[in-house]
Amino acid sequence: MLAKILLILSAGIVLTLGIIHLAYTFWGPKLTPRDPALQTSMRQVSPVITKEITMWQAWVGFNASHSLGLILFGLVFGYLALAHPQILFQSKFLLTVGLAFLAGFVALAKVYFFSVPLAGISISLVCYVASIVAARAGH
Repeated sequence: MLAKILLILSAGIVLTLGIIHLAYTFWGPKLTPRDPALQTSMRQVSPVITKEITMWQAWVGFNASHSLGLILFGLVFGYLALAHPQILFQSKFLLTVGLAFLAGFVALAKVYFFSVPLAGISISLVCYVASIVAARAGH
């Protein structure tokens, strides 16, 4: 039971971060540059890879897809922990994928994010690892 609760908590944190990030991507000024001239420039300049989009479109798209990845992780792992914990905790593949996902996000957060998402994803990772330890211990 403890393992299940810890994994649900881990997934819930990631899900919450993803939903908040998606909301910030499309509503309000949280993910806009402090310098309005930069946003104007981003709306006018294309990346080297293509002229079909602007840097602003790429920025919004990357932020939205980042959010959707977090939401997907939270929903899938939360669902598995709630509805099928035996499948989740007995699958080395699923546990490894989840661990790699969270560890990867912690690494990204250390280099590219700020303190709040780093703290949230780090807590999620600790809960995730603790859930695996608890499951192996039989709790």
